[in-house]
Amino acid sequence: MSKITKSIYRVLFVNQGKLYELYAREIYQGELYGFIEVEELIFGERSSVLINPAEEKLQNEFAGVKRTFVPLHSIVRIDEVEREGVSKVRPVEGGDNVTPFPQSAFQPSGGRSKD
Repeated sequence: MSKITKSIYRVLFVNQGKLYELYAREIYQGELYGFIEVEELIFGERSSVLINPAEEKLQNEFAGVKRTFVPLHSIVRIDEVEREGVSKVRPVEGGDNVTPFPQSAFQPSGGRSKD
């Protein structure tokens, strides 16, 4: 009899000039248009002897979060992986100290021409 395993996903997205790497069991496009829903976040075991302060800070940031909604245009990549890794936040590679202005994923549609 084979063991039933639940998929694990690595989600990379940009938020406030930083690249977030999270692991979760559920990823889907939900009812909120333009957002990806991420549920059942996975963090390392707290019972382990070694504690990663970066992951612990991230775990505290998402403490009590049942589900998070990530804007579709912020997603860099979603991978299905065999096992979870270390969740982390790091600066965006090649980024300056300038935070890009948020851009809408939608084009304004007006019925009128401004001629």
